[in-house]
Amino acid sequence: MTAQQAQPPVTVSVFAQRFSATRLGARLARRLAVQRLDAWGVPYGTHVSDTTALVVAELAANAVLHGHVPGRDFELRLTYEHETGAVRVEVSDTHPGRPDPSAVTAAVADADGGRGLLLVAALAARWGVSDRTGPGKTVWVATGPLGSDSS
Repeated sequence: MTAQQAQPPVTVSVFAQRFSATRLGARLARRLAVQRLDAWGVPYGTHVSDTTALVVAELAANAVLHGHVPGRDFELRLTYEHETGAVRVEVSDTHPGRPDPSAVTAAVADADGGRGLLLVAALAARWGVSDRTGPGKTVWVATGPLGSDSS
């Protein structure tokens, strides 16, 4: 009989959920993201929690406004690396249109919109767009070493 070895502690937590492509779905995605972080030991109101809330809010709003395909949901995937504090946010939708990370520049001063991805770029260590299984794309944002652009 061999002695049992202790398993290493879990160092990465993952949350994934589909939401209706509506304003209510986008709001719920933001609220559940910070709730999940709190459950993982990242309290409400901390820099990590607030940054994640802003990023999720923007990406979910973009999925609803620009990535909406009638009858299709969007998906939020949140990954938290406990050891480093890195967070990766992924929002997937089924629309074929893709934002161009290299084209994010200063918004027109008096425009009503166009600042969302500027905000995301300012908050992110890295961000980009990748293919997903099935139609559409995934927009991802990494706030630390966890989120390489290899996905």
